[in-house]
Amino acid sequence: MSAARNFSARTFAALKVRNFRLYFIGQLISFSGSWMQSVAQGWLVLKLTGSSVDLGFAIALQYVPMLVIGSYGGVVADRHFKRPILYATQTAAGLLALTLGVLVSIHHVNVLTVYLIAFGLGIVNLFDVPARQAFVQEMVGRDLIANAVSLNGVLMNSGRVIGPAVAAATIAIFGIATCFYANAISYVAVLVALAMMRAKDFNPLRTVTREKGQMLKGIKYVASTLLLRNTIVAVALIGLFAFNFTVTLPLLATQTFHDHSATGYGALMGAMGLGAVIGGLYVAHRQRPTPKLLAVLATAFGVLMAIVAVSPSLLIAEISMVPMGAFSIAFVSTANATLQLNSSEEMRGRVMSLHGTAFLGTTPIGAPLVGLIVGLTNPRIGMGCGAVVTLLAGLWLFIQLPASRKSHKELREAR
Repeated sequence: MSAARNFSARTFAALKVRNFRLYFIGQLISFSGSWMQSVAQGWLVLKLTGSSVDLGFAIALQYVPMLVIGSYGGVVADRHFKRPILYATQTAAGLLALTLGVLVSIHHVNVLTVYLIAFGLGIVNLFDVPARQAFVQEMVGRDLIANAVSLNGVLMNSGRVIGPAVAAATIAIFGIATCFYANAISYVAVLVALAMMRAKDFNPLRTVTREKGQMLKGIKYVASTLLLRNTIVAVALIGLFAFNFTVTLPLLATQTFHDHSATGYGALMGAMGLGAVIGGLYVAHRQRPTPKLLAVLATAFGVLMAIVAVSPSLLIAEISMVPMGAFSIAFVSTANATLQLNSSEEMRGRVMSLHGTAFLGTTPIGAPLVGLIVGLTNPRIGMGCGAVVTLLAGLWLFIQLPASRKSHKELREAR
């Protein structure tokens, strides 16, 4: 019993902080809504066009701003307190979801409309992602960053479990528009949570004053810090080829396993999300990331992706998605915590914006590319390509271990 209590106390340490606890509850609701919208948007595009390339393009547009000027969002985050930025971004995202729901309801939606709203959400994410990630330390302090980041991964993927399952049922019973309305309403929970936080409990990060060249300074800072550079390069490679599941999974369900309802796709996403919750809890319990752990997780993620790619049936693919999801979020959380723990406060927003560019901003290239690969071959090949690149990234991290460990030690000593 004592061991169980110790495990729970260590794994959920950040939830003892009131502000983070409020944030956690609000985001759980919001992420569930976001995943409902993600499933519904993919299904809507396939319904409108039936094209894997169009599906990839719609997803890609959400990340074009992050790819082109991702560092600017980090500069804004470094210049200002994070909570006001989040008020603005969460409100804007909710309004975009509401707009898409209304357009679907009145039958005035087309693929161009979906593209425009997806691009608008990309502009919101340009500012939201670095501010939200840097906001974690303001809520919990430095000592609990790794734990809070991992719990945030659990949070995001709890939404991945809940959202697709609810979305599949919602689409079948009430129609696609209801998913967009549900997502719009879910942002209210975040705004309420932000409003309920106590200002005196924050640990504000140092901000920087406006000056020329701040974006370039952030890039040079990461390029000259080997541990940060290696982590972001690995995240970029895996983000580019592997994390395109909103392209590969609906096509795997419909084309490979011939499940033309929303249920098969939702089950695959839900299985991945369940595994991701397990992986996030494991990383939260470990507390501290290491370069070796990052390399191990990338390699294991690649192996499980390959297993999903060759699965002979939908059921086996769903079962394999659980451990794959665990290793995927464990890798993402470990990379995120590595960057936050080893970057200076005044550079945190820019470092995390480069992480956002590597992980999310590569989607405008990766999603259409994977969509094209699937269109020319089949969904198994698309998933297999991601598996191969992920395995190569893991191998590269192992090769870089001596240099990464040396950089890790130097950064610890510098603090």
